[in-house]
Amino acid sequence: MLRLLSLLQTHRYWPGSELAERLEVSARTLRRDVDRLRELGYPVDAARGVAGGYQLQAGAAMPPLLLDDEEAVAIAVGLRTAAAGAVAGFEETSVRALAKVIQLLPPRLRRRIDALQAVTAPGVFGGGPVLDALTLTTLAMACRGEERLRFDYAPREGEAGRRHVEPHRLVSLGRRWYLVAWDLERGDWRSFRVDRLTAPQPTGARFRPRELPGGDPVAWLRSRMRTIPSRYDVSVVIHADVATVQGFVGDWGHTEELPEGGCRLRMSVDDLGWPVMALGVLGAPFTVESPDELRDALRRAGEALVRHTA
Repeated sequence: MLRLLSLLQTHRYWPGSELAERLEVSARTLRRDVDRLRELGYPVDAARGVAGGYQLQAGAAMPPLLLDDEEAVAIAVGLRTAAAGAVAGFEETSVRALAKVIQLLPPRLRRRIDALQAVTAPGVFGGGPVLDALTLTTLAMACRGEERLRFDYAPREGEAGRRHVEPHRLVSLGRRWYLVAWDLERGDWRSFRVDRLTAPQPTGARFRPRELPGGDPVAWLRSRMRTIPSRYDVSVVIHADVATVQGFVGDWGHTEELPEGGCRLRMSVDDLGWPVMALGVLGAPFTVESPDELRDALRRAGEALVRHTA
């Protein structure tokens, strides 16, 4: 039946005699297996007569798909790439799907995926820190299963320590992943950068979900991040339209249209590397308003490019 389903999922029309020959079964056994697939919810059409055969309906609501080893590995690797930000807007969806796929894979396929991940590097433009997919899926499953977590965390300031939380949602923002959770020891909502989080361990203890202020985890995280001081407050006047600049910088900055034309780009960053790269790739004339360190960083980058161009 599994081999039959695998062949039918090509959605081509299979003459009954050819299908029976491929499966090395009788026509009677083939009809019986088709009937069993229909009982399981797979919509298989049949044509009777000398040239009769079978075909799986296209576009119908489908039960879980049957995947061979290569297909399963390809899907898991593709979801990991999308989770890292290769496909904008699909990061969170990809992590949820990846959590479900990884949970179903046998150990031998997990080892193949881990080996492939170990020797490849994602080339995501403007990407954030490279994360361990197992950490992401562990967090995703804890959020979905409403299960308390313990993990080690190294905050931006202060000492690293063990945290005990009720995980609420994973949020992708600015090419970084954050865990929004209720901190049991501090008795308040907290956000944790996933790249600073290690050794997440589900405790097995279930909890009743609390209501996040405002209800929207993305909006809550944005409002919280606005209160966290950054090392540099960047302000640059760019002679380009707002849509072009905002479409390029995304969540990394905010643009405002200027009456005299062009726009002002504002960013709060800890590292000037991203605004230097963004201004260089945009290719539009600009004037740095602040900080002075950005002017120096741009000058050094320009000199280095000229020096190494030959």
